[in-house]
Amino acid sequence: MVKGADLAAPVPGCPGWTLVDLVRHAGSVQRWFSVLLRQLVQEAPRSRDVDLQLPAHEDGYADWLAASAAEARSVFAVTDPDAPMWAWGADQHARFWVRRMLFETLVHRADAELALGLRPVIDRDLATDGVDEFLVNLPFAAFFAPKVADLRGDGETVRFRCTDTDGDWLVRLRPDGFGIDGIDGGDEGAADVADAADAAVQGTAGDLLLLMYGRLDRRSDAFEVRGDEELLTRWFANSAF
Repeated sequence: MVKGADLAAPVPGCPGWTLVDLVRHAGSVQRWFSVLLRQLVQEAPRSRDVDLQLPAHEDGYADWLAASAAEARSVFAVTDPDAPMWAWGADQHARFWVRRMLFETLVHRADAELALGLRPVIDRDLATDGVDEFLVNLPFAAFFAPKVADLRGDGETVRFRCTDTDGDWLVRLRPDGFGIDGIDGGDEGAADVADAADAAVQGTAGDLLLLMYGRLDRRSDAFEVRGDEELLTRWFANSAF
């Protein structure tokens, strides 16, 4: 996609970045994650110093990015997803990083498409899993996204629902933080709780994924929004990472 593209093009989803900045970031993350997986690190790394093998000239970045992706694929092929290892999120296994790299790359692919004037098309089942991955791991992200620590409350709830899949999440803010409450479609009581959420946003899975990452605005026509606007403003102001 980026081969032959104008690498000086601005990236709307990453203010201040050009396409070359996005490519450099995406490939660097793939190479760093690959090192973590190869080593199956057991504690948080103290440095991100890895040999990125950056190209000498900008016209080499497209091939460098492809090589970065190939490096990640080769690591996935030989890594046991159930192997215990350090992770910053909820799942302390190698599979955390495989899943994290998938959605890191997917969102930045969408960034590149938007920078090139293309409309991102994301598989709905993949996007549903991406929303889940974001919400499950968000409570653990405060060490690099400090505003997440401000997502506290007295039981207020925000519901996110996919209109094209069965994705449905009820987030509850508590005095000590926040988390996802289960919603069982076969449980009338749980369904009632979800319907009574203080605020709710629904849209297609792909659009919800881009919303979570700040690439779409909840006020756009892509979403149906109801409930406590102040609560939603607080959520989106503090949930970015």
